[in-house]
Amino acid sequence: MTRRTLVLGGARSGKSAHAEGLLTDPVVTYVATARRYDGDADWDRRIARHVERRPDTWTTVETQDLATLLGTAPAVPLLVDDLSTWLVNVLDDAGAWESDDTDAVDLACDGLVEAARAFRGRLVVVSAEVGLGVVPSTRSGRLFRDHLGRLNARLAEVCDEVLLLVAGIPLTLREAGGTGP
Repeated sequence: MTRRTLVLGGARSGKSAHAEGLLTDPVVTYVATARRYDGDADWDRRIARHVERRPDTWTTVETQDLATLLGTAPAVPLLVDDLSTWLVNVLDDAGAWESDDTDAVDLACDGLVEAARAFRGRLVVVSAEVGLGVVPSTRSGRLFRDHLGRLNARLAEVCDEVLLLVAGIPLTLREAGGTGP
């Protein structure tokens, strides 16, 4: 049985909707990592659309502390959506955009990977795939791409199944019980 699935994809690839479809249990905890911003009506509408398509029996938890949540969550399936917004917030909180010191970011990523490895329930994690584009021209773009790329690779190592969504089509990179195509 697949316990941990990593669903990767580019912007608007269908990764979130596909990840939601992987969980058929009536009770699921949906872990939303996006922060809400006062006065950003567009962002609020995007979040509302995500909420509307989920079953009423699902519980939504908004948190940045993914490692603690994974370590204390009950045995219901968890869907984490998504790691790119989580990482932006971690970079913000660490002041990493303006500093060369990313130790706090590395610690947060280490904690998340270890918590995912130790989690014993069904886990589906959504993340943006950043390895298919050009090298960003800004320091902040490279910082984000490098950290998210490493985080995705580390999570892929601890997941039983890894999928990549392209144009709404899921491509299996690793099947449960296998090592990939």
